[in-house]
Formats: sequence, C-alpha cells, structure tokens
Amino acid sequence: MQLTNRSKVVVNKQMTFKERIYLPAIFSGMMITLSHLFKKKVTIQYPEQTRPVSKIYRGQHVLKRDDAGAERCTACGLCAVACPAEAITMVAAERKKGEEHLYREEKYAATYEINMLRCIFCGDCEEACPKEAIFLTDRKVDSEYQRKSFIYGKDILVEGIDLAKRVDVSHRETAEVAAFKTHKEYAHNKVYQKK
Repeated sequence: MQLTNRSKVVVNKQMTFKERIYLPAIFSGMMITLSHLFKKKVTIQYPEQTRPVSKIYRGQHVLKRDDAGAERCTACGLCAVACPAEAITMVAAERKKGEEHLYREEKYAATYEINMLRCIFCGDCEEACPKEAIFLTDRKVDSEYQRKSFIYGKDILVEGIDLAKRVDVSHRETAEVAAFKTHKEYAHNKVYQKK
C-alpha cells in the first residue's frame, strides 16, 4: 500500500578509488586550516581591548534619579510585568514623612532586584516605565563566579546623587520625550522642592 504518490529514486552509487582512500579530502581540509594560519586574527584581548559598540547598546540597567536627587521609581510594577524573562522583582513601600527628598512619589520600591542571569536585555522594562526610571546603559555586566552575585539590588542599580556621576541616557530618549520634558508645568516633569 502506497501512502503518497511521490516517489524518491534512491541511487546506490559506489565510491571511486579516490573517494575511498580519503586522502584528497584530508589534504583539502588541511589546506583550509593552513590558509587560516596566515590570516589576520579576529580575536581581541578583552578587557585590554574592546570592540566598538553602538550608542544605543543595551547593557547594565540603571535606576535614574530626578534633578533634585530623588528616586524616580514608584514601584508600579510595569517593568516587572513587561519583562519576558521575569527577571525583575520589587517590593513597594509607602514614603514616610521627611523622606520627600529621597523618593519622588508617595510610593517607592523598598527593594528592587534584577536577576542578570535571566535578563535578556530586550529593553521592554525601559519602554514600559511611565516615569523614565529604568534605562539600559552602555556598561557591560561584570563577570562573577557566584550566581548570587548576579542579582543586582538597589545598591548597584540606583545611580549616585552627585550630578557629575550620573549616567547619561539622553541618547536613548526619543525626540518626542525630549520635547515633552521641556514643559515643566506637567506633573511628570515637576521636581520636588523642599518648602
């Protein structure tokens, strides 16, 4: 019984003497190997040498602060929901009286962790954030020997208060976002001023 009307002709071709001794095939393979010995090396000596990367390279994350030094993250959880690798976890907390200079909104992330072993550096967290609190930078993630070392908390992710040590992510903004940020009357662009 035939299941299909397609048939395939199988040829039982015998190998020639030249093919049976394999020496021509071995010599042609060796010639390819020898030709690569005299070509320019493509290996770079990292970390002494680095390859040029794009200005929109997606590397290590950073949690941004506003101009007054307050954390932008409001622990809304949109970045964690948008993450396809489920690498982001956070615990929200309420801002206490006297902490207005530390946190921008009434709610903030008490703990914010990214498992860098799970992260695929897709940038979905950056796109999902309504407060422009998380960005991917051009910094590379350091190599470690322990798995625990790859869970980055706020101590690593939050940028410093000093303006000179801030991470510049202006090249990751679209023209529309940059134009929106020039309007200081919108609530999103207002900076907390101590009274």
